[in-house]
Order: sequence, then C-alpha cells, then structure tokens
Amino acid sequence: MGMQQSEVSGSTRQPLPPPPAYIPPKPYGTYMIDCVHQYTYVWLLNGDSFWFFPIRVESFGTSGFRWTGSFWMFFGIDSRSIDTVACPPIPTLY
Repeated sequence: MGMQQSEVSGSTRQPLPPPPAYIPPKPYGTYMIDCVHQYTYVWLLNGDSFWFFPIRVESFGTSGFRWTGSFWMFFGIDSRSIDTVACPPIPTLY
C-alpha cells in the first residue's frame, strides 16, 4: 500500500486556511497520533515532505488533507512510508 489520493463526498477540497509559511525543524521520535487535527509537516522515507492535516490515524496509515500549494486535497499515507512528523504550535496574533 503506497500513498494514494481519493475523493470524499465528491470533493477533494477541505475548507482550512493555508498552512504556515515556514518549514519546522525536523524532530526525532514523533508520532502522527499526537498531531491529529493540527497542521503537521510530514517527511517521508522517499525524500518527499509537505504540510498535512491528519484527521484519522490507524495502524496501517493515516488520512487527512495534504496542501498542494494552493488548496487542500484528501490524501492517505501508509504508516511504513513516514520518516517523521512535526506539529509545532502555530503562533497567533493574540
């Protein structure tokens, strides 16, 4: 099972604001389950990296929304392909 894209309810877009404009430092020993419903930066074993908004984590993988650069697309990731993740606190104006 690799990475896959799929549609949810006929729509691939999630009404979220864009992710932060920076890439967080790559941590060691983090878990996707700690990042559910948070902006999460993902590094894959194949060298790819991207912003992700996980909504479901299971033993075989996680699903959520991947930032394409202009919109969020529903996306699934096989747990075996994830190197590490970071879900840093997002600064607010207040």
